[in-house]
Amino acid sequence: MDRALAWLSPYVQQKSVAWDDSEKVFTFPSTARLAFGYMKTEIDKYRYQSAEFQFIGFDEATQFPGSQYRYMFSRLRRLQGVDIPLRMRSATNPGGIGHEWYRQRFIEEVSREGRFFVFAKLDDNRNLDRAEYVKSLSQLDPVTRDQLLNGNWQATGGYKFKRAWFQIVDEAPKTAKRCRYWDMASTSPIQGGDPDYTSGALLALDDSGIIYIEDVKHFRGTPQENEDVVRQTAILDREAHGNVETIMEMEPGSAGVSIIDYYARKVLLGFNFKGERATGDKDSRASPLSSAVEAKNVKLVRGSWINAFLDEAEAFPYGAHDDQIDACSGAFNRLTIIRRSQRLVFFGDVDK
Repeated sequence: MDRALAWLSPYVQQKSVAWDDSEKVFTFPSTARLAFGYMKTEIDKYRYQSAEFQFIGFDEATQFPGSQYRYMFSRLRRLQGVDIPLRMRSATNPGGIGHEWYRQRFIEEVSREGRFFVFAKLDDNRNLDRAEYVKSLSQLDPVTRDQLLNGNWQATGGYKFKRAWFQIVDEAPKTAKRCRYWDMASTSPIQGGDPDYTSGALLALDDSGIIYIEDVKHFRGTPQENEDVVRQTAILDREAHGNVETIMEMEPGSAGVSIIDYYARKVLLGFNFKGERATGDKDSRASPLSSAVEAKNVKLVRGSWINAFLDEAEAFPYGAHDDQIDACSGAFNRLTIIRRSQRLVFFGDVDK
């Protein structure tokens, strides 16, 4: 609308084109009208129920549900004998709430019913400061960055976690069993690089089997900084929740054993700490957690860490990083083992 005003304002000033600011409509000498509208909610589409348009354009079409887009075809009409083409046009990026219906309609079914889709890449916009835009996009999660930078309609995130599956709550039960699981980065941060993060997830399991992700530490640090944060976190966990079990993933080989031994003797001496060797790939280890999340048996305790966690979760296992998910999977699997062991019932001779 701002651009239309910039283009047409000379004609508005000359009074050859009329602009109605309240209705957001330009009216031309031929009585043709150019109108701007919105559909914030599903019922807003009925604002156009009696309208008649020969051209309808959607800006950022994937920000609209498919039902709103399709409804507007009922407004695309003309009087008999009027020689004006009927056209529906849209422009958009991948992503958004309408990603799937738009991809199906214009990517998968592009050859049906005379539909066309014109791909445009970053290099097609010759007036854009490409370097600065790429720098800005580097701050986004991997999926969104691939969608906006490369126009990749196949980049839809991972298949194991969806934001809508998580419920956010204010706190976990005080009596829940807790475990903090650490996935330690193997390298120190390097300027200009993108190494792994050190992540430590605190999960709680209540008596009904509901899991609460209470907190996720997620940072890059030197070995000494890692030690300091791990110990400080263990102190805070104990002060808040008592005897919290702390587990650290043990890397393969003798080096992994040495690191666990060092943390047990030096860093976390006096805490309920142990090392645990991970088995299987990260994708497989995350499957039990994914199933519980989809079943709405995993809740997030409100905190500043949630957005970064959900960004990584939705991209998993295709994202650049999986440290938070790996830490949560480790804690979840540990708590699940504890719950199963507590529910074992034996029958038979007492002496045996």
